[in-house]
Amino acid sequence: MRRIMMIPLLLLAGCASAPTQTNNVCAVFDQKDGFFNNWYSYAKGAEAQYGVPVPILMATINTESGFQARARPPRTKLLGFIPWTRPSSAYGYSQALDGTWAEFQRSTGRYGSGRTSFADAVYFVGWYHAQSNKKNGIPLNDAYNLYAAYYAGPKEYARGTWRNRPGVDRAARRTAAMASRYAAQMQSCGL
Repeated sequence: MRRIMMIPLLLLAGCASAPTQTNNVCAVFDQKDGFFNNWYSYAKGAEAQYGVPVPILMATINTESGFQARARPPRTKLLGFIPWTRPSSAYGYSQALDGTWAEFQRSTGRYGSGRTSFADAVYFVGWYHAQSNKKNGIPLNDAYNLYAAYYAGPKEYARGTWRNRPGVDRAARRTAAMASRYAAQMQSCGL
């Protein structure tokens, strides 16, 4: 009886753990290729629905959370050492803010979606990048500008003020390089 009870627990543990080889997208997909949790299928579904290539979706999520389901920004410190509030409501794989996640749910009808679900998060990233394409004319294969708009937000991106923030440029360059690497890796492993 104990062995039978262990099987569901092991399946759930496999769903909850983060991949360990995040610099190789083929390894990420291999690690997350379960019956109930197939990340490649979810990413391909988001690509099909929103037109954003899988490598860009995966690079965005890696940059945002390192594929950690419950990622949050670190707390600020009061008086330099007392843990205080977080700088934003960013949470989950996609680091979506509360309001932006609610907008995604309303816009797509995915009311039961959650930020700690990879399937929901990858659809969110696809949706968000598609919104950047519609609002700011960013091509869906332009990883650098899609990520800059993701990081800065649509209004700051449209105003161009994000260009004065070196952190946005660094993160966008890192994400674009990762997306390019992921695309090459996917070709080499036949995905």
